[in-house]
Amino acid sequence: MLRALPVRSRRRTAVLAAAVLAAVLLIVVLVTGWPGGGSSDTTTLKGYPSVVLYTAGHRPVAPGFTGTTLTGSKLSLSSYRGKTVVLNFWGSWCVPCREEAPVLGAVAARYRSSGVSFLGVDVRDTTASAQAFVSQFRVGYPSISDPGSVITADFSDVVPIAATPTTLVIDRTGHIAGVAFNGVSYRELTTLLTTVTAKGG
Repeated sequence: MLRALPVRSRRRTAVLAAAVLAAVLLIVVLVTGWPGGGSSDTTTLKGYPSVVLYTAGHRPVAPGFTGTTLTGSKLSLSSYRGKTVVLNFWGSWCVPCREEAPVLGAVAARYRSSGVSFLGVDVRDTTASAQAFVSQFRVGYPSISDPGSVITADFSDVVPIAATPTTLVIDRTGHIAGVAFNGVSYRELTTLLTTVTAKGG
């Protein structure tokens, strides 16, 4: 007689399956090329295969958007022009998002005085769940609500956002300089920011 897997085992299996799927999607993306250009327009960040850099002269323009934050304010991406922006696509329902939230908070605090701003895009979520997430993980930067994935779809036309979380680094001219797929580590994100800002981002 077959026995049902314990809840913890089922959860571990689901997380592993999601990670494998994300890795496969990333490989497909890197092999087939990105929207708006061939694969020669990108390179992986040395030592970090899930972090991709756009090569000089091939950085796509980040789609503009105006949305409502989780606190009810209107906010536009254009208001960040002149700053390096870390744009994180997340959801309270996303397990890797919970794991990376403390990392994003720590890196945001480290770079706050260096002209780097952080902004979240909360995908397919309810305001109540998202606000609880922000409170639990003490997220200190704003997030735009994107319940219908409209903003996410606009960015997916430029960058292959195959899964959540995905973290983009937008340079001071409003161009996408790099992308970190899946949950990003402290070292991955700081290395990506160091690389981008060293190149005038």
